Amino acid sequence: MEHLLQYLWANQIVPLGPLTTTDGEKLEIIDPGIINHDGGPDFFNAKIKIDDVVWVGNVEIHTSSSMWKRHGHHHDRLYDSVILHVANEVDCAIMTTAGEPIPQFQLPCGEQIRMRYQTLCKAKSFPRCIGILSTIPSDEITAWLGELSDQRLQWRADQIHRRMERHNLDWEVTCFVTLARSFGFGLNGDAFENWADTVNFKAASKHRDHLLQVEAIFLGQAGLLEREYPEDAYYSQLQNEYRYLRHKFSLKQMEAERWRLLRIRPYNFPPLRIAQLAHLFATRPSLLSHILEAQTVSDLHDLFTVESSPYWDDHFTFGHLVKEIKSSREKKKRQLTKRSLDLLILNAVIPLLYAYGNAHANPAAVARAFKFLHEMKAEDNHIIRRWEEVGIHVSKASESQALIHLHKEYCEKRRCLYCRFGFHYLKGRTISK
Repeated sequence: MEHLLQYLWANQIVPLGPLTTTDGEKLEIIDPGIINHDGGPDFFNAKIKIDDVVWVGNVEIHTSSSMWKRHGHHHDRLYDSVILHVANEVDCAIMTTAGEPIPQFQLPCGEQIRMRYQTLCKAKSFPRCIGILSTIPSDEITAWLGELSDQRLQWRADQIHRRMERHNLDWEVTCFVTLARSFGFGLNGDAFENWADTVNFKAASKHRDHLLQVEAIFLGQAGLLEREYPEDAYYSQLQNEYRYLRHKFSLKQMEAERWRLLRIRPYNFPPLRIAQLAHLFATRPSLLSHILEAQTVSDLHDLFTVESSPYWDDHFTFGHLVKEIKSSREKKKRQLTKRSLDLLILNAVIPLLYAYGNAHANPAAVARAFKFLHEMKAEDNHIIRRWEEVGIHVSKASESQALIHLHKEYCEKRRCLYCRFGFHYLKGRTISK
């Protein structure tokens, strides 16, 4: 209920006509303030006018006034900055730590809004607001998708900056770790990032001109060279190289148990993907510079169209030849498909451009990130298909990224109060049965 009251206050869904405090003083809400998701009052920097005096400070919101004392705010100096207490039920006076009274405003919550909120909280269907989607003007949907797309890009940029902190502000390493995570293609994303965090890139760089040794470092660090395949000569070579390099550079590998293999297509098996990353690392020094120089999506496709050592032409993992390959003529290079390349660009390259551009005051890089995002076609996955089923159709990657963000950050987390579709629902648009 308190979240609903915060929502009503933030969006100024208050009774029509003159407002007053519970003491009968005239109240004007000039600015509701900025919501605070951490400790302290619920809204910072609010601006109100009580009678003829303008007040600037914080606002605290509770279901009932008695919760002020129940939460111990009357003993907490952090709440002495509160200029107005808002409650659905005003059942007592409230004071600062010095005993000074704090003005209160009773914010009613209409029965219709309350019922709609409870319906959203309890609904199990996706999306929970399906009944009103067809009533929302198309320009409002477009505007919301635009904002969600920006949120998604900023969310990924924030992840990149956290990786930067882990890797001593090294952009090249951060770039590779970000790309590595995307090579996990969903199920193994966390494992790929954990693996990349263990790789000694300085050591690998010293052997960049020897692909076998780069593969040995990469696959060994992934814990994928611990088994025995006596009849697999290439695997034995990698094992021997890694044992030497592990001793030389004091390497500490990750646990192989981190990798998820169930319901994974062969082309996404970790050994093959790591071998492709080894080839990318060995053949594309200064990878971030290449990304910054790319002018088109086609340039990026060319940049990431990497192969791997010949071993992987007829293997997806160690010790097992691909059964359907009967002759050398049927062997083919294990390159990323166009769909995989597009996902890599969307999930890693564009956010890298955006994050780097903002960090280095490089508007050209930021503009190129948005250009690529709007030029690429919408993704095709179960989330996008579900939104299409309920009437939200998209054609550009910026829009599909918006719907993915909407699903993951709002629908799944039941943050309907902060979604514009939820806003229309609570405002009382007609709901179809």
